[in-house]
Amino acid sequence: MGISIHCRRRSNEDGQQLAGSTGKPETSGSSARQRTSLVLWSALWIACAASHSEGAAPEGLAVRASRTQVGEHDKLELLIDVGREYANPFDPCEVELNVLIAGPNGRSFVVPAFWGQDYERQDLTQGGKSVAWCYPTGAGSWKARFAPPEPGTYSLRASLKDRYGERSSSPVAIACVASSGQGFLRAGRDDPRFLEFSDGQPFFAIGQNLAFIGQGQYVTIPKAEEIFGKLAANGANFLRIWTCCEDWALAIEARKSVWVRSWTKDSPIVAMPGSEGENPRWCVQLKGQDGASLAATPSHSVALRPDTAYVLTGQAKTEDCKALRIQIGARTLDVSPADWQPFEIRFNTGPQEHWLGRVAFTLLGKGAAWLDHLSLKEAAGGAELLWEADVNRPVRGYYNPLDCFLLDQIVETARRDGIYLMLCAMTRDLYMDSLSKPGSPEYLKATDDAKKFVRYAVARWGYSTSVAAWEYFNEMDPGKPTDEFYTQVGRYLEEIDLYRHPRTTSTWHPSARDCRHPQIDIAQSHHYMRPDDDDFRDEVESVGRQSRWLREQAPDKPALIGEFGLATAKWGQSEYMKQDRDGVHFHNCLWASALGGSSGTALFWWWELLDQQDAYRHYKPLATFLADFRPAGLQPTTAATEEPRLRIVGQQGRDRAYLWLANRQATWWNLVVEKRQSDPIDSTSVMLDGLAPGRYTVLWWDTHEGVPLARQTMAAEEGRLRLTAPRFSRDLACKIIPASFAE
Repeated sequence: MGISIHCRRRSNEDGQQLAGSTGKPETSGSSARQRTSLVLWSALWIACAASHSEGAAPEGLAVRASRTQVGEHDKLELLIDVGREYANPFDPCEVELNVLIAGPNGRSFVVPAFWGQDYERQDLTQGGKSVAWCYPTGAGSWKARFAPPEPGTYSLRASLKDRYGERSSSPVAIACVASSGQGFLRAGRDDPRFLEFSDGQPFFAIGQNLAFIGQGQYVTIPKAEEIFGKLAANGANFLRIWTCCEDWALAIEARKSVWVRSWTKDSPIVAMPGSEGENPRWCVQLKGQDGASLAATPSHSVALRPDTAYVLTGQAKTEDCKALRIQIGARTLDVSPADWQPFEIRFNTGPQEHWLGRVAFTLLGKGAAWLDHLSLKEAAGGAELLWEADVNRPVRGYYNPLDCFLLDQIVETARRDGIYLMLCAMTRDLYMDSLSKPGSPEYLKATDDAKKFVRYAVARWGYSTSVAAWEYFNEMDPGKPTDEFYTQVGRYLEEIDLYRHPRTTSTWHPSARDCRHPQIDIAQSHHYMRPDDDDFRDEVESVGRQSRWLREQAPDKPALIGEFGLATAKWGQSEYMKQDRDGVHFHNCLWASALGGSSGTALFWWWELLDQQDAYRHYKPLATFLADFRPAGLQPTTAATEEPRLRIVGQQGRDRAYLWLANRQATWWNLVVEKRQSDPIDSTSVMLDGLAPGRYTVLWWDTHEGVPLARQTMAAEEGRLRLTAPRFSRDLACKIIPASFAE
């Protein structure tokens, strides 16, 4: 298969809502789906067909730039009026809109454009927490985002291809001026095991996971923005963010439904009576005794405007029962028994009414009822508000407009706070079953759909220097034959992502094959300590072992432990972590992973616990210690000691070394569970070989307060330094740099 996107007719498998799942929601790896309102889609198809029959194809494209001057690597946004609506504006096989850019020094670029829905946002209190009230504005629009890579003059021209042919806009000129930005992250040119910015400055990832973000989560959008600020204030710079939740948080491409969740056992979604067969139309069924009910529960609370008229419409079919009662808050409508018939409920919101209340359907009497075409809009028209109710909307290939907007907010917050995001992008369970047999129609279709997804991601968020990397999946099945998938999607990204964001993926057990794959740029593994592990009681040994494994599999790539934590035997959150109020396990794992050869700290999973314990303080001493970290050329340290209680983790080069000294007695198990205090280690000698001759500054570092303990200057004799560690109880760090650097 080539690297282009192949346009195929959508199968029913891609378009239908799953009728339910017997699986449970995942705690450290999950996925989801989504769709579009059938009513809206039908209307758009009609509009397209009408304009085609009338020959009403617009002559050109109108392009407006957000500004005429932009800084290097800063966002330039173009608003593009295409003069037409499309049934599926996300599908480049139906409409492909690009921006062709002529830059300075004869360079040229192609940036894909995207369709999206704009929203108005307010932060309101709901259920005792601050949530983002987001309300659609306008009818959606086409945009393109571009970050100029160098100063100079750029000429930008939109180019569109659809069923009517090709057309282009007049060029728009913008000027790019030099800025202080460091550019995009990439594998280091001098040492590809670590990350660096476009300007060559090194980057070391210090951070955690912040996966489930949504109105119904502990982390709402306002809460996420608060956490971003706390992380930045404590020197953290990296977050792994999920945009792939099955149906409970952010998901760009997901099943999200008001009717079912991934753990739903008895789905109300059935084939519409009379349409059973190979490609049925789906609807919602309610049956049972008198009083049987079904509620519509969106994944995000639906925002409404106060003092505004709305209309809920749909079609219903009833059988045997007295009636079907439809309720919106206190408003009710009874639908009498009949074959398919339309219904509507009109209502006005109050002056303080910002959210859609409970929408419920109840049988009056024993019988059955079926629902279809459920829609909620302003009475005056506008965007569909209850699109999650449409069980016939596409799944793969439709990108949730609200969650896309929320990710816009997250990306901009990351830019504000200097946080870099590894975006876990695609919903695994939408693709996994299709990736079983390379060359099969299902495999090829999944690959094409993934290309469409990454095209949209590049178009919408690729401009941002705060996007550190694309992560294809969270915890894909390592037994799936995904090599060809990663090859094809990776090559396609190389074509369309002019910013060359690194690519990564993860599996539920470490995958050496994925770590070594040539189109996977960052090797990643997930590592949880569980009671049946040999090193469960020794976090330093456990994390060190995983770091060494990663380096063995990916000796020439950045490598990260993408998730870690103390877990139960069944992978849940260990109760021991709540007992560890001083964050001993967290602290030790940060330092052990940072100086164990990884490209960043291990990324802790249970972010809610970190926030509740205000554990962000553990980042700052490490971040301060590594502020002048130069990783190029570093190798595992040769430092040795005769003190049996002391272990040394570190990296060193010819002219520098970064060491972490840990008391073997000061493990989380000893301190937290057995409540045994570690005996102090006093005046211990450490021998360090392999340095170039010369004078060195030795800084002993308090790893808890983040300040130097002692400073001395000494000469390396025949490449050897003899160090004497200050007295310590748990751990301390040591930085050795040429004396000339410290002067």
